[in-house]
Amino acid sequence: MKRSYGSARMNYARAWAILLFLSVCRELFGGTAETQVEPVASDFNPHRIEFALETGYLFGAINPPADYQIGALFLTERIRCGVIRSDSWLRGYHQFYISAIAEPVFKGIENHYFGFNVGFRYNFVQPHWRFVPYISGGVGAGGIDSHPEVPGGQGQDFTFNILSAAGISYIVNDHWKVDVGALYQHLSNGGQTDPNPSLNLFGPQVGVTYSF
Repeated sequence: MKRSYGSARMNYARAWAILLFLSVCRELFGGTAETQVEPVASDFNPHRIEFALETGYLFGAINPPADYQIGALFLTERIRCGVIRSDSWLRGYHQFYISAIAEPVFKGIENHYFGFNVGFRYNFVQPHWRFVPYISGGVGAGGIDSHPEVPGGQGQDFTFNILSAAGISYIVNDHWKVDVGALYQHLSNGGQTDPNPSLNLFGPQVGVTYSF
């Protein structure tokens, strides 16, 4: 009986020794399992604030008899207000913006327009792309040196504006971007005078942006 008990203990010890040997061999020669690491949230973290200087040249369309050509200069601050982390084409981020506007009238009845515009911009960002398509739109107000006594001229100085744009940004480095796009602008006093001819303007736009 003692021999049988001793033999059982010996077999038990041998089994544990074999298991320990196999475990050591697995660690030494079998390698380690590949670890799947999920991308961290900071993997896509656009800059919070940016300033842009943009200019354009706008041509009148659907306007009164006068032909308009207007220069456009915008000084804009944009603030990131939402990030969409997605594997689809919707991946990107929202921005709230406010722009100061200065526009000389090169051809037309009036001579200049000054105002502001506030709105939102969305940037479509794909991984490892330097080109970032965008769309934007906003509303604002300002003053134009109106000449209501001239047929086709604006009815009063105070004028609302609507701006919408679409284009592409090129990321030069971590702080600088260059923008190229198309711009639409509508000027009108909202029916406060009669007539209220309004202006509809289209044209190209370029700009440079600093982000931080």
